[in-house]
Order: sequence, then C-alpha cells, then structure tokens
Amino acid sequence: MNSPVLSASRDDATRGAPLAGKTAFVTGGARGIGASIVRRLARDGAHVAFTYRGSAQQARALAAELEAGGARALALQADVADPQAVAQAVDAAALEFGGVDILVNNAGALFLGPIETFSLDDFDRTLDLNVRAVFVASKAVLPHMPDGGRIINIGSVNADRMPFPGGAAYAMSKSALQGLVRGMARDLGPRGITVNNVQPGPTNTDMNPESGEFAEMLHGLMALPRHARPEEIAGMVAYLAGPEAGFVTGASLTIDGGFGA
Repeated sequence: MNSPVLSASRDDATRGAPLAGKTAFVTGGARGIGASIVRRLARDGAHVAFTYRGSAQQARALAAELEAGGARALALQADVADPQAVAQAVDAAALEFGGVDILVNNAGALFLGPIETFSLDDFDRTLDLNVRAVFVASKAVLPHMPDGGRIINIGSVNADRMPFPGGAAYAMSKSALQGLVRGMARDLGPRGITVNNVQPGPTNTDMNPESGEFAEMLHGLMALPRHARPEEIAGMVAYLAGPEAGFVTGASLTIDGGFGA
C-alpha cells in the first residue's frame, strides 16, 4: 500500500530525524557522493528513491542496506540523459511514497581534454548530463513536489576556478548551474521551494581518489591539503534539505577545503 508523505514534526527534528516523513529523489545515487547522500538523507529520516545507470549490483546492495536499517528505499534504473526514463522513475517514486519533497540532482560526468581535440560528442554529452538532466529532473519532479520542497544540485568548485588545462567544457557546465539555480529560485519562490547548488572541491571517490595521480597537484592548491570525504558533501546537502535551510535559495554553497580561497 502506498504511504502518504507526512510533514516532519518539531519533535521528530529534535529527536535527530529532521526529514522524518519526507521523500527524497537522488539521481546517480548508487555510488560515490550520491550513495553518501542517499545514506545521509535516510539516516535523517527520509524515504529515499535513487537512480542508477550501470551500477545495478551496487544499487541493489545500497537499497538492501537501507531497508535493513529501517529506512524505505527504492532503486530505479534510469539514464538521466533520457527524459522519458527520468520522468518514469520520478513517477514511480511518487507513486511508491506519495510524492517527492526533496530532489538531489547528483548525476553528472567529467570529460577532460584540450579544446583543440575535445570532441563535439563529448561537449554535447557534458551538457546533457551536467545541465540538461538537472532541468529535466526538476521539471519531472515539480508536479509531485509540495510547497516548501527542496531542489539541490551537485555542482563543482570548478564553476568558479579552473586552475588546470583541459576542463573548459566541464567548468562551463557547472557554471551554467549557477545561472539555472538563480532563475529557478525566482520561479519557485512563490511556492516556498528552495533551489541551491552544492559545489564540492576534490572529493575522495572512484572518479577522483585521494591516492590518484592528480592528488598532490590538487592538494597544493588547497588550504586544507586533503580530499573531502563524500560524507562531508552529504552533510551540506542534508542541511539544505532540512528545516533550518528554509531561507536559503538561489545560492551556490562551496565546500572545497579552500581550493578557491
């Protein structure tokens, strides 16, 4: 039987479950930063639906982990570059949980290369995954999102600083989210829906491990010479998703260890 989405009470928040009764939808939630976000939102009391594209085994394991811990979870296969697949996944989550209160646009891609040799296919794919997919998922969620909802995008500190060659298209795509967020915040403000970016710096994931070949160079650019832990990024997302961030909108919040300082 489908369960209605209930508002989190003040007592729930004080007991450490600020998202009790809320439903979150996270794109690209099977691994890396996305999986940490899924775990944190579930820990804070939310029901969590998340998409994956090719990490089926990891997605099933994560959903089972959350269910074993008492949360409700739903893993949905969908390529965020496919608007129909995203819409179907959002509809399935809303049907299962009674609505969607929180959208986290986490899925994205990193293609690097000098502009002289960077292919148009990679340029288009960068835009599709890092910008268009955010717009698509947001439009798909809005009919299911009550007033006072939250939309949170995972951007990048490279929107503000690209200190090495080869990242022009990636930086451009993450900068585009800043304009999109400001405009969406204006559009959705009358409904009390907040729209924000979280902009991580180097974060310890499979895509950019702290032990990787670029780590020493990246740490040399930072005030805190280490990678972020995915859980630290998830903590900022949880803040924006929670009741204390109701007056934060149209913002790009950086969590980068001083990479841009």
